[in-house]
Amino acid sequence: MERISSDLPRPAVTTVILAGGLGTRIGGEKGLKLLHGRSLIGWVLDSVSHQSEEILINANGELDPYSCFGYSIIADQIPDWPGPLAGLQVALRCARHDWVVSVPCDTPFLPDNLISGLFEAVRQSGRKEASVVLVAGRRQPTIALYHKSVLLKLDNYLASGGRKVNGWLETLQLGEAQFDNETAFKNINTPDDLVFAKAILELEVAREFPDSLMCNREVK
Repeated sequence: MERISSDLPRPAVTTVILAGGLGTRIGGEKGLKLLHGRSLIGWVLDSVSHQSEEILINANGELDPYSCFGYSIIADQIPDWPGPLAGLQVALRCARHDWVVSVPCDTPFLPDNLISGLFEAVRQSGRKEASVVLVAGRRQPTIALYHKSVLLKLDNYLASGGRKVNGWLETLQLGEAQFDNETAFKNINTPDDLVFAKAILELEVAREFPDSLMCNREVK
């Protein structure tokens, strides 16, 4: 694997949005839950589509609701809902580009410099296979950048029964991309989390339009 040069533009990247979970805590199909009238995955797409050269959506079960977004939909190749690593596995297999970023479908506030930050972590750490987001001293394990050369390692990890993303990351040459804004990486796992996210959006609009009444302004 060639080292990424800091003197050249970053390589092309495929981003996979992981929407293949059961979503039991939020009542199913987490990515399709609405936040201010838009699906959570729609918010994520707004964040990553302009940072990526290819988008894949990993979904299982009912796939039709995701087809309206106009991106390729890929399903797990391992049965029984084994978790986000199965979505990463199929993405590494299907991606057109050598570098693949994974993000969950329930992080509506991802920053505009997410992918550049992940690549910078690879550059700074030398010949690394991957990098992961670190915010407030804690890893965000499902938000990471991988070189496709790790696919065989992932196949072996899954075949051995491994399912934990943090355990998988420990098998790699890993860089860490540090970010300061914890809210940018907030996961929406429950109905209460949706209420919290709505409050964040309303606060942002209030700051941008201080003379407007929130009840009369639609968050777009």
